[in-house]
Amino acid sequence: MLAVAPFAGPSGSSPQAYAQTVGQIVVEGNQRVEPDTVLSYLQINRGDPFDPVAIDESVKTLFQTGLFSDVQIFRRGSTLIVRVEENPIVNRVNFEGNSEINDDDLAKEVELRERIVFTRAKAQSDTRRILALYQRTGFYSVRVAPKIIRLPQNRVDLVFEITEGSETKVGSIEFTGNEAFSDGDLRGVMVTKEAAWWRFFTKSTTYDPDRLEYDKELVRRHYLKNGFADVKVLSADARLADGGDEFIITMTVEEGPRYRIADVAVNIGETNLDPDKLKNGVKTGVGDDYDASKVDKTVENLTLEAAKQGFVFAKVEPDIQRNEADASLNIVYNLSEGTRSYIERIDIVGNTRTLDEVIRRELRLFEGDAYNRVLVDRARRRLTALDFFEKIDFREDPGSAPDKIVLVVEVVEKSTGSISFSAGYSSTEAIVGSVELTERNLLGRGQFLKLNTTASFKRQSVDFSFTEPYFLGMPISAGIDLFATLTDNTSISSYKSEQIGGALRAGFRLDEYSTLNFKYALAYRKIKGIDVTEASPAIIASEGSTIKSAFGTTYTWDDLDSPTKPTTGFRGQIDSEIAGLGGDVYYGRLEGHAFYFLPVYEEDVVLKLEANAGHIEGFGSDNVPIQDRFYKGADSFRGFAKSGVGPRQIGNDGGTDAIGGQTYAIGTVELTFPVGLPDEWGIEGAAFTDFGTVFNAPEDTVAAGVAGCTFATGCTVFDTTDFRLAVGAGLIWQSPFGPLRVDASYPLLKAKYDETEWFRFSIGTRF
Repeated sequence: MLAVAPFAGPSGSSPQAYAQTVGQIVVEGNQRVEPDTVLSYLQINRGDPFDPVAIDESVKTLFQTGLFSDVQIFRRGSTLIVRVEENPIVNRVNFEGNSEINDDDLAKEVELRERIVFTRAKAQSDTRRILALYQRTGFYSVRVAPKIIRLPQNRVDLVFEITEGSETKVGSIEFTGNEAFSDGDLRGVMVTKEAAWWRFFTKSTTYDPDRLEYDKELVRRHYLKNGFADVKVLSADARLADGGDEFIITMTVEEGPRYRIADVAVNIGETNLDPDKLKNGVKTGVGDDYDASKVDKTVENLTLEAAKQGFVFAKVEPDIQRNEADASLNIVYNLSEGTRSYIERIDIVGNTRTLDEVIRRELRLFEGDAYNRVLVDRARRRLTALDFFEKIDFREDPGSAPDKIVLVVEVVEKSTGSISFSAGYSSTEAIVGSVELTERNLLGRGQFLKLNTTASFKRQSVDFSFTEPYFLGMPISAGIDLFATLTDNTSISSYKSEQIGGALRAGFRLDEYSTLNFKYALAYRKIKGIDVTEASPAIIASEGSTIKSAFGTTYTWDDLDSPTKPTTGFRGQIDSEIAGLGGDVYYGRLEGHAFYFLPVYEEDVVLKLEANAGHIEGFGSDNVPIQDRFYKGADSFRGFAKSGVGPRQIGNDGGTDAIGGQTYAIGTVELTFPVGLPDEWGIEGAAFTDFGTVFNAPEDTVAAGVAGCTFATGCTVFDTTDFRLAVGAGLIWQSPFGPLRVDASYPLLKAKYDETEWFRFSIGTRF
């Protein structure tokens, strides 16, 4: 209530009364607010005339503070009385009836909180906020009623009573104006989906106006990618069905003609660029349908190539000339020397968890540097390799001067913590499983933490790993590993083993694509539990404990486009280790690994070529210990059981023990492809072949009665370079729990003593 009492003198309307001055000002009704605070908002002071306009402005100003629910100002003789009624203080805010959205999320949305001054306007505003939050999650029939419970000392409890109702799904998505593509084709490119029983894991079946705007852009891009250069998405309307339980979305498009590319040219203008190298970056081909995404990619490629040739400020402008008569177009990419510009400021947005420092140290760009697209492209690759973000965009905003820009790095973070499970079945180990907890961006500092536990009837292990990528603020990584393992290999190699140890690691980047890492490891190992009536001589001879002290180096060259799901690029690695620096194990080991990814059809069908090889050699007269040799099978050679490929020796019970090889070479060819299911299912297929050999054990066949061999016909060593070949197929599901993979494989070529395995499944990424 706003009230201003009339200002009249004792006789009613004497002009002298209006001219009287304010003798004093008295504040009444205030409880928490100090009188001086009230006086500070008045537009009239002691000694001023009684001015109705100033009084009226004072009332409005006091009310606008939000501190008072009622304000009255009136005259009592020469005294100005300011009577106020304070708004109550919020004692507590509660939510009732909510189940789809928890209290914490609702509390983040509202402005009224404990010890905040309550106003009905704020309560109504918070009600609208809660309604909007529910509507964004698909609950359009929700009702919210704010209730006030008055308490002593002018306090209130505020309760939002929520009736959620049922979730309002998208019942149907319809299109008008589309002729080139069916409704089903266009629905497939949208994020919003029609409700279906098998979409129970996704929220994309609820109506979201912001998501629908994005869908309009996705539909437009789909047309632009398939030749329709003049397409327009005129509208995307959503209406509630008559029952009010579902939305019907109608999208209207104007396709225009489908254009074919008649000619493509690169105009280098007055620059002295090498046109042959520039042409390699052109993705639009004569005779192809027009594809706006390939035009954008060509502009990017030409800009980068020009920068590599010294024109760091090159500007590429595509000139698209339409010929509507035959629905064709010509594209000319015009290159010119752009305006030299400098980075005035670097802004990083979107990172709510990752520290700015973690992102900035990967940019290698600083305020004041000349803007260089090559360096920006490299920074984008480094940030992608961190695997902290779903999306990374670099934007160039105008600076304070024509030759200055503000480089904006906009990121969308993704979950960097993961839990992965793996399980498998083999003819020797039965069921095995493991659990791995990983955090790649600990506390937003870019640190790596992993805890892996494996538990089965055959193996129990705990591995801990921590890596600081920038040790002491320098571009040097440092890490520590700790491990403890107890393994029952009796079904594979007739022994049990335990290992306890740790390692220290350090590494640094040599250039943009290569890194060098060093590692020192110390471990106590023990082989035990050998039954001499069953084991082979090689296993019996290995019983006892050893201390392994080893130093290793690893060189890696990597230009893959993605660290988790690569589609193009190469990764090569050379790993070496020398044992014997203070321990009682002496050998040298060298391994090489190579991965090459090639997109066969855009990014949907990808070919992977993989090669792995290694050799280990004992120093002096010492054999390489059993547990340090190469054992292949299961994930490392599909179609074969764990340790199922390679040298074996007949034991004293007539069975065979895997004794490991000192040399191996294994290759893989794998093709991943869509299986025709909706994209949102996240399921793709794989066809693969693994091939190679494992051989070169140091043991020889032992005759019966010699060197621990009691088997009647002798303890034969099976060790050949026989070529093994397995083929198989699998399904990969990007499930809500992580990538799940199921493989079935069959060995076409194998040695007669190999152990096979036809089925395996895992949750986690197999690279």
